[in-house]
Amino acid sequence: MMTDPADSLLALDVGGTFTDVILVDRKSGEFTVAKTPSVPAAPARGFFSGVDRVLADAGAGPADIASVLHGSTIVTNAILENTGARSGLVTTAGFRHVLEIGRAEIPRAANLFSWVKPERPVRARHIFEVPGRIRLDGSEAVPLDEAALDAVADAIGAAGLDTVAVVLLHSYANPDHERRVGARLRARLPDIDISLSVDVLPVFREYERTVATTLNARVQPVVARYVRELAAGLERRAIGAPLLLMKSNGGTCPPAEAARAPVSLALSGPAAGTAGAAWLGRLAGFPDLLTIDMGGTSADVGLVRGNEPVRTTAGGIGHHPLSLPMIDIHTIGAGGGSIASVTDEGGIRVGPESAGADPGPACYGAGATRPTVTDANLVLGRIPASLLDGEVALDFDAAERAIDEHVARPLNTSAGDAALGIIDLVNASMTGALKVMSVERGLDPIDFALSAFGGAGPVHAAMLMRSLGTGCVMVPRHPGIMCAIGLLATDLRYDFAVTRLQRAGDIDPVLTGEVLDDLGDQADRRLTADGIPPERRLCRRAADMRYAHQGVELTVGLADGPVTAATLEALVEDFHALHRRLYTFSDPSAPVEIVTLRLEASGTTGEFALPEVDRAASPKPEPATERRVRLDGRAGAPVPVYRRTALCAGHEIFGPAIIEQFDSTAVILDGQEAMTDRYGTLVIRERASRERAP
Repeated sequence: MMTDPADSLLALDVGGTFTDVILVDRKSGEFTVAKTPSVPAAPARGFFSGVDRVLADAGAGPADIASVLHGSTIVTNAILENTGARSGLVTTAGFRHVLEIGRAEIPRAANLFSWVKPERPVRARHIFEVPGRIRLDGSEAVPLDEAALDAVADAIGAAGLDTVAVVLLHSYANPDHERRVGARLRARLPDIDISLSVDVLPVFREYERTVATTLNARVQPVVARYVRELAAGLERRAIGAPLLLMKSNGGTCPPAEAARAPVSLALSGPAAGTAGAAWLGRLAGFPDLLTIDMGGTSADVGLVRGNEPVRTTAGGIGHHPLSLPMIDIHTIGAGGGSIASVTDEGGIRVGPESAGADPGPACYGAGATRPTVTDANLVLGRIPASLLDGEVALDFDAAERAIDEHVARPLNTSAGDAALGIIDLVNASMTGALKVMSVERGLDPIDFALSAFGGAGPVHAAMLMRSLGTGCVMVPRHPGIMCAIGLLATDLRYDFAVTRLQRAGDIDPVLTGEVLDDLGDQADRRLTADGIPPERRLCRRAADMRYAHQGVELTVGLADGPVTAATLEALVEDFHALHRRLYTFSDPSAPVEIVTLRLEASGTTGEFALPEVDRAASPKPEPATERRVRLDGRAGAPVPVYRRTALCAGHEIFGPAIIEQFDSTAVILDGQEAMTDRYGTLVIRERASRERAP
């Protein structure tokens, strides 16, 4: 039973295959965890099946819950699957083709001769122009044409659109025209959702600003409906605790903010996992991490430096750039449900197509006949004959049959060798993704711990450590629900930004201070509305800067206090130093520009204490059983199997070994060793290189 009414936190992360749930009492540290199948067609049903399950398992009631935290893939799915509401775009006359023109570049991984532009967020026939023009400096060049705007409103109504984005030229410098357009459309079209770029992304670069605002418009009705379903379901269960939703920037926000700017939820689930890994890394003594969250559908790779997830304003989702502040995550189609097949050229392909939650891998016995990564791990003996402590029985014969039919026989090999090839290939894909976040950024993996989580992450982590060369692997105590744990470790977070281009030699401390003060006022109003007292608020200021004539900016932190000439001089020096660190050179004699000013505001919502595990009486735990496992190119051999719940602080396990638990399985290879720390975190190292661990 929960020990303190209204002091328990409920966190739910709804993934593509499973919904991960955790209920924790903040005072006692008591955890209750659950995993229930997601319902992609009706995500709210998956959410509430998780709520009902964990409350029943914990013997808790509605009055016990102080807060409900939620990470969701609803925005991600709507964007990637090109679903959502019928949307339109209103833009400045002469700019109707901004989405189609895009950027004059081809993605690095694309074939120069066969690349085709992806489908745009808004159809060309649903883009409408309005005469009127704001200059770069914010002055009015051409007055807004009210009569033409009324004609546009009539055309939008006739097109039967559900939502409209409004993106006018240079509205970040002067939002007057854009706000007038929004007000007029809301008055004439009260049943249509309106998204303004000055509310979504008030920064320069028309293409990126237009993409963000049109994506926001397209998912706005979807998220608003979903939030209403959650609110109604919580009310039916008499759960009056506030609901907070995870954003891409690693913070949470209330439902009203999520409904207003839903595109900020685009990487909600993966962001929670990286934030949780950073928090756990701080407790375990690993400030620098490469993170990999391998679930049923995909593998999400992140980077943590100095216990803080690395963030970016140059991210994206699918084929769309998304210039909102977000945790920097690289996603590939490599999950436990990724489907394996043989190409026409006679090679194995794994993913990005996934079996998902329904029907799932062939071994789930739900009618699927195509082999997946999970099927391969089962055939190799690396995962047990059932998942979730026996709740989901796995069909070995069905897995072997699927691999034999679709991979082994076409390649004239055995099912076991084919399964090994599937695993080797998916590991190579994940190693490549980890190198994108490390080696390609000039970072040496040996300086990082690899934090592996998700249901499938610990199965592959030891192999990834060996191929990538990280110092060690950190497997959380509850790896399969790490994203849900990450929700518990987050605070409210808002990001404010506005472009105020200040050319080299003309950087004005008064203007800079006024803009930052205005952003601070916006943050105070937002946090006050959320009930966050001043003593629990934290604001960080920054500026996007560049050398004159460059096209890419660096974000540089700006000290608190009044903005003076000395403050700006120090800011420029910090820019040179950051440029030198990232690119190995700087030019202090070159002119520097400020492009965009930023403010990050957070409100602490209270932490919970991670409970410690008992201290081991002896360093050598007893295995629970053993089974035949194939870990390399040789035949399978008996391998000891340990139960994670029986491991205590100080326990050491030498590979080869398997460690099983409710929500995941960890594999330890020959030549490796694992030790459990006081929080139950499993740290795996190569025995010959312990001294090189971070």
